[in-house]
Parts: sequence; structure tokens; C-alpha cells
Amino acid sequence: MLQLAQFTFNPFMENTYVVYLPQGEAWIIDPGCSTRAEEKTLEDFIRKNELNVTRLINTHCHIDHVLGNYFVKNKFHVPLYLHTLEEAVLRSVKLYAPMYGFAAYQETEPDGYLSEEDVLELEHHQLKIIFVPGHSPGHIALYYEQGGWLLGGDVLFDGSIGRTDLPGGDFDTLIKSIHEKLFVLPDPTIVHCGHGPSTTIGKEKRTNPFCALTT
Repeated sequence: MLQLAQFTFNPFMENTYVVYLPQGEAWIIDPGCSTRAEEKTLEDFIRKNELNVTRLINTHCHIDHVLGNYFVKNKFHVPLYLHTLEEAVLRSVKLYAPMYGFAAYQETEPDGYLSEEDVLELEHHQLKIIFVPGHSPGHIALYYEQGGWLLGGDVLFDGSIGRTDLPGGDFDTLIKSIHEKLFVLPDPTIVHCGHGPSTTIGKEKRTNPFCALTT
């Protein structure tokens, strides 16, 4: 089974994930590391576990999820993948990063694109790409059916949802994504969120004040 490591980085308290097999292949999802100390934390984990990083993936490209893109790409010599609708979002980061105190932000270029229904293989383990716009126009999630979990980015949180007041956000689109793409997954599915603690599909279907299903 695939393993999952979580790190909380930068002032936005963003969750960065490493999907891996022990002493095997690894992917880094949404690297938010913004200081040398945070970069070292991620690097030390990779080295200690003898991992071979082969992919860098952004679920979406708001600043807090891409601050470590440049470091990861250049440290581990890996390609960056995202949804094509997120490319403009990624390119805009360099324009506003200084206003958030990240004057040293370095831009990165995508190397490939992911879209709905793509199935990625990590050493014979399959992760399905789910297109879930609303928080951001090209937001994707990664679903590992065998392990019963989802890397959901900033779509669905424990008792909340992603904000929709940023450029490209839309509340109705986000709720539709949650209802039609996420709430069709099995209730025990663990949702590993872009911020805060993990939750489950079943819990949010029953109790989330923004998107729970009414009966």
C-alpha cells in the first residue's frame, strides 16, 4: 500500500504531502515550503526514507500550494504537473507574491498537464485524477481507491469548504464539484485536506454546514 506523509508549511499553514512506497518511488503534492528550514524538513524526509522523487503535482496553484515548486523541481529534478486551467493561476503568483512577503519567490514552468479521468501509476498503484473546480478553475484531486483516501486540496475541509472569493472561484461550481465528484465516493474515504485535519466523505455528507446532503 502507498504511504502518505504530511507536512504543514508556510504562514498559511498549508499541508504538503509526499505519496510514496518505502525505499521506493515518491511524488510530492503541493509543496508549500517557503523557508530553508522547511525545505530541509522535506529534503531530510526524502533522504531518510531513501525515496526516489519522480513527480511534482499541484492540485491547484494558489500561492500557499506552490511556494516550494522551484525548490522541489530543482532539488529532485522532477517534472511539474497541473491542470491546464491552473497555468494562468500559477503565472499570476509572481505578480502578487511580494505583497504577501515572499519577495524571493521563483517562478516555475509546468512540464505536463493532468485532466479528468487520468489514471497515474506509482509503482503499479493507481491514483485517479478528479476534476473539482470551484475554489480554483482547474482544481484537481487525487483518489487512491485501494487505500481508501483522497488528496483533496482546498475543495472540502473538516466542517468547511474552500473559499470562493478569489479570482476564478465560484461557490455554485464548488458545491456542484463536491456533490457530484466527491460525495459519490464511499463514505469511509479519508479526505486529506490542503489545510487543517483530515476528515471523511461520510462525515461531511452528514454534518458539513456548507454542503451536507439533506434527506
